[in-house]
Amino acid sequence: MKTRLFFPFTLALLCVPFVAAQSADNTELKQVIVFGRHSVRSPLEPNSVLDTFSAQPFPTFSVAPGYLTANGATLETILGGYYRLWFTGEKLLTGNDSADASLVYFRANVIERTIATAQAFAVGMLPAATVSVNHYGPAESDPLFDPVGAHVARMNQQMAVAAVAGRFGDNPQALATAYAPELALARSVLFNYSLAATPAPPTPDGKVDVTAIPFTFAPGGQSGWTVDPGGLGTVLLAVDPFVMEYADGLPASDVGWGQLNAAGISQMLRLYSLGLDLPCRTPYLDKVQSSNLASHVERSMLQAATGNAIPGALGTPATKMIVLIASDAQIVGLAGIFGLDWVLPGYQPNYCAPGGALVLELRQSQTTGEYVVRASYVAQTLDQLRNRTALTLAAPPASAPVFIPGCSGRNATYDCPLTDFVRVAKRVIDPESADLTN
Repeated sequence: MKTRLFFPFTLALLCVPFVAAQSADNTELKQVIVFGRHSVRSPLEPNSVLDTFSAQPFPTFSVAPGYLTANGATLETILGGYYRLWFTGEKLLTGNDSADASLVYFRANVIERTIATAQAFAVGMLPAATVSVNHYGPAESDPLFDPVGAHVARMNQQMAVAAVAGRFGDNPQALATAYAPELALARSVLFNYSLAATPAPPTPDGKVDVTAIPFTFAPGGQSGWTVDPGGLGTVLLAVDPFVMEYADGLPASDVGWGQLNAAGISQMLRLYSLGLDLPCRTPYLDKVQSSNLASHVERSMLQAATGNAIPGALGTPATKMIVLIASDAQIVGLAGIFGLDWVLPGYQPNYCAPGGALVLELRQSQTTGEYVVRASYVAQTLDQLRNRTALTLAAPPASAPVFIPGCSGRNATYDCPLTDFVRVAKRVIDPESADLTN
């Protein structure tokens, strides 16, 4: 009995100075990498396709399919304004926009919504300056975000399918069973009936029941997927509009035809997270697709810490802030290769919210001179998006510290020595899938 009482008491004593030490942060922010998803967009498919999945017509957005909405641009400018407050307070930015503009590097993927999001973010962060957003042409593949399409990395399609199928014993129906509640909710919303209806009503004439299409996994080919998920992919196209309807501020009657609130949307996001996790966080696919990006991130931090130009780094040794804007698939991939996880209120684990970002801070101890990496995930909540809520340091977006496996320490912000981060990066990056110039 004495032994059992002594251990927790001793542990408590050890924890007292440890917890107390968390209140003081003697590090200085030297560089930050903000890797964000585009903000709110219209649905990816036109209504002529979406309406075949539902009993009622989908609401109409004012922009072409997949484009950033006007509210999405506004929301990203609000978010950029918050980062301005955050990093000016950290003395990374000076508040002199013209001077700060020379110390930032912006890069977006080739699609309209990512470029427009980066531009809107820059307007909020540096409103008095003109910021150039680097990006490739619309018909090109940016090797940072699409190394397979840019021929920097090579994907073995058969290996990719086997790697994904191996995660569920090559039994796709097991996935459909595991996600049955979400599929049932999606069907009830799409076909406008109560989830409690027993039995569920039949599919309306002339409509496609996306929840009944079998989950199958095959080489992506022309589908746009690395691994084509069959029915799961179609389900995602059908339910994706709901989060955008809510976040864009459409009337409640237009959000899932009045059948969905934030909680229901969050539950359905389990399907969306699954659809990204399989092709983006499966280890073989992730190494091929994310090694080039991970290599550029690691080298950019080394460049900032050493002050020496390093091949494969973004910006220059003087660059204080690197802003990368892409889609959720690329963010999920980078998080997966390093084993990063997060949960924000109202979202599913590892969900990349519109405008949300993985933030990697390079900080230096003012007592030892050691460089550390501090990771967090930052995003506006669904209601902050819907209400276009002003953000301040006193009323910030949601955020969560992120642990870096094999690297982070036990402090409250999970700081990781840069030397250990480099060691982890070298272990997870596939050098054959990375390019030091692209």
